[in-house]
Amino acid sequence: MPHNANHSVQHDEMHSLYVNHHSWLFTWIRKRLDSPFDAADLTQDTFLRIHAKQNAATIKEPKAYLATIAKGLVCHFYRRKSLEQAYLELLAKQPESFVISPENEFIILQTLEEVDALLNGLPSQVKQVFLLSQIEGKKYQQIADDMQLSLATVKRYMKQAYVKCFVLMGDDFFE
Repeated sequence: MPHNANHSVQHDEMHSLYVNHHSWLFTWIRKRLDSPFDAADLTQDTFLRIHAKQNAATIKEPKAYLATIAKGLVCHFYRRKSLEQAYLELLAKQPESFVISPENEFIILQTLEEVDALLNGLPSQVKQVFLLSQIEGKKYQQIADDMQLSLATVKRYMKQAYVKCFVLMGDDFFE
């Protein structure tokens, strides 16, 4: 089959997937979000992910597949909202003279989201120790006292978090 014909078939299959499942997927996502606009965005993002990574014809169970992708996007959406809220609360505590440009605010939020993603695979106590140290600036002994852990455990958790960050950052860190 010529390349153009193959592309046309893939386009038709993707179009069919979209037409047949857009409405229920939007409704499914809408039930999980406060905003119909956010639901519409995440519905589009779901189809874009499939279009970018998969041939629609290979999807055997479209509803289950779409719901799985959408569930991940909804979780990511709420995680990002939570990070944004924590960041805004921190900003509100700063003196009025403390001003961050919209560009820098975007960069900070992106960085927080990347750090959160890096730490997601860690056990919750390891993640909490790392965040208390790196975000709140607490000393290891203070973290140990607050969390009722030994100093050695806090150090071990920090090492575990650092190793995870370095491994996941891979070659990008050393370029």
